Amino acid sequence: MNVPFIDLKRYEEGFHEGLIKKFHSMTFNGQFIGGLDVSELEKRLQSKLDVTYAISCANGTDAIQLALRAVSVGEGDVVLVPNVTFWATFEAVVNVGAKPVTVDADISDGGVCFNAFAEAIRECRPKAALVAHLYGWGSARLLELRALCQEHGVVLVEDCAQAFGVRYQGEPIFKGAHISTTSFYPAKVLGAAGDGGAVFTDDAELADKVRRLGNHGRTAHYGYGDVGWNSRLDSLQAAFLNLSLDHIEARIASRREAVAFYQKHLPTNGIQLMNAPAGYEENGYCNVCLVPDAALKASLEARLKAEGIGFGNIYPSVMSSQPGATAYLKGHFGSQVGEQLCASVLNLPLFPYMKKAEQQRVVEVVSSVLGVGNVC
Repeated sequence: MNVPFIDLKRYEEGFHEGLIKKFHSMTFNGQFIGGLDVSELEKRLQSKLDVTYAISCANGTDAIQLALRAVSVGEGDVVLVPNVTFWATFEAVVNVGAKPVTVDADISDGGVCFNAFAEAIRECRPKAALVAHLYGWGSARLLELRALCQEHGVVLVEDCAQAFGVRYQGEPIFKGAHISTTSFYPAKVLGAAGDGGAVFTDDAELADKVRRLGNHGRTAHYGYGDVGWNSRLDSLQAAFLNLSLDHIEARIASRREAVAFYQKHLPTNGIQLMNAPAGYEENGYCNVCLVPDAALKASLEARLKAEGIGFGNIYPSVMSSQPGATAYLKGHFGSQVGEQLCASVLNLPLFPYMKKAEQQRVVEVVSSVLGVGNVC
């Protein structure tokens, strides 16, 4: 049995019919930009994530750039960036003219190393700092990171592209963030039928700035208070996301069931399962196995490929080692824990409505490489 790394085609009964009906109505009425579906989505996001303002935009990368520009990060400003993250986090800093300084990882949760982060704040005096909440949870020291930034006057921007539906101490992870972002890329927990993103804040002035920048800096239809760009979420994507929100709890519950299955049945000799830190309820975004033995990891990947089992490496290398970073990187704090994490991470299939037989097949293949019997 082949098992894909992710299957984007598993929807609830009636989802396609509802989507086609909605798209027919929108195209028939010429509703393509803005309108009720976009405003409805933003209101639902505000309520669900317990934030005062939700501003949709064209994609997750734009969301980070909008957030940075809204907090007045620009030419020559220093911004701290996780060394383990998706390239867009680093790229966004460069694109607003700022100077990225990377911060080493904490291998226990995939977030930034708190001590390296604190040292970077003391030594670099950054204008802002970015943290990325990876793997479907957040940093074990989230509240300390927020407090440290507030104490030193550093604006903390939280990249939550992988954290929709994550709860920390019983509340959405977005709650209490100064400014945060997400991506609606199709593979995300709440994914669109194309690109999309959003910025969240409780600050009215920041929200107004983000919305203005994402719509050409408009203050009126032909009045411009800023030089912005076109980063509007289109109505068709908003409609798809609204329909998906109707089912998001079931999808997240299904993802969590798959996480629990792996936690219960995956053998651990030679591999380590990375789980959400205390206080978190993860969203089941992805499975994270750490395989420090390079030869064992290569054997696992080869067997998975031969058996038709999809797998991933989120992420295979750090920001500071990327060829594209060389001309822009202004420093690094911490050691090489990020490299260690990237070298050992292996992600097994995990997606909504994954079948029990698929999960069992994945565990069987992994078990065969580790030399143990079928533990299912």
